[in-house]
Amino acid sequence: MDKSKLYNALSASEWERLIQQEGCPRWTISFYKFYKIGNPHLLRDFLFFGLQRIRVLGRIYVANEGINAQLSIPTKEYEKLIKFVNQITFLRKVSMNFAIDHNGNSFYKLTVKVRKKIVADGLLDNQLDLSNTGYYLSPQEFNQFLQDPNSLCVDIRNHYESEIGHFQSAIRPDVDTFRDSLPIIEKKLEPVKKEKQFLLYCTGGIRCEKASAYLKGKGFEKVYQLEGGIINYIRQVKSKGLTNKFLGKNFVFDQRLRETGSEKVISRCHQCGMPCDQHTNCVNQACHLLFIQCQKCKNTYQNTCSDKCKRISQLPLSQQKKLRKNIPAGHRIFKKGRSEHLRFT
Repeated sequence: MDKSKLYNALSASEWERLIQQEGCPRWTISFYKFYKIGNPHLLRDFLFFGLQRIRVLGRIYVANEGINAQLSIPTKEYEKLIKFVNQITFLRKVSMNFAIDHNGNSFYKLTVKVRKKIVADGLLDNQLDLSNTGYYLSPQEFNQFLQDPNSLCVDIRNHYESEIGHFQSAIRPDVDTFRDSLPIIEKKLEPVKKEKQFLLYCTGGIRCEKASAYLKGKGFEKVYQLEGGIINYIRQVKSKGLTNKFLGKNFVFDQRLRETGSEKVISRCHQCGMPCDQHTNCVNQACHLLFIQCQKCKNTYQNTCSDKCKRISQLPLSQQKKLRKNIPAGHRIFKKGRSEHLRFT
């Protein structure tokens, strides 16, 4: 395998231009599989080399515990993708989760990274038995269980995701990361863990696999999870005419930042408080905070989160680089949607 072919030859901006010129629509697809992988680095190279040949873009994490992939692919290349994935024994017939909204702009490069875990949970390997997860519920079954007064619906996502969209009456932990959510959810549900039935949901299903296994390992008995997550739920709501119990938009971790869930806007602009569910990343690279910003505030603050960041973003690039040199911004980026500059959070 030619190692020189294992890196992006084009920049994100070059890929963005090429996508506009492709003349072929793209699908955004995700899949995951928990499986003991002996050599993640070898699989990483195989994936990158094969996927770039069929113009696949996206983000893939590979670890000893499995694979988690979000991809953008020209529709005409889909069969080639399936043929390629089926070469990997443990991925044969893996379930592909198609995004709700396809606009071709979800990813502008291909990234395949080897990680310690495909979903960071803060646990030791022997603390989670992924062979003992919750019972899967179809979207129709999930709706039925939601009507049962003995059910508790639990959002397994982070605060900035559930802020713009969630199921009616869902318990929504105020957390920044998945690893934060597990002990908080356990503590909150502990008093009723033998009495209630717990309905877990997340974006595409992968976090529910770990969360349900975690809860069952802690003695929770009636644990269920929404099969295919919110993405599959909304698709089936539309295709089968089911009652939509999901309010707002579905947050996604790509350039789109959200997908259609329902037309209802349940969140507000963090700067002025007007109804809004559109996220922005502050263009001041020393900040880059992810927050909700309406079009009016976007124009006023010029895609920044504060007057200070606005002033910095208007400086020459060389001066901006000098100002942010040796100043770590990770904590501000990590605390998505949380800043003293934002009034309505």
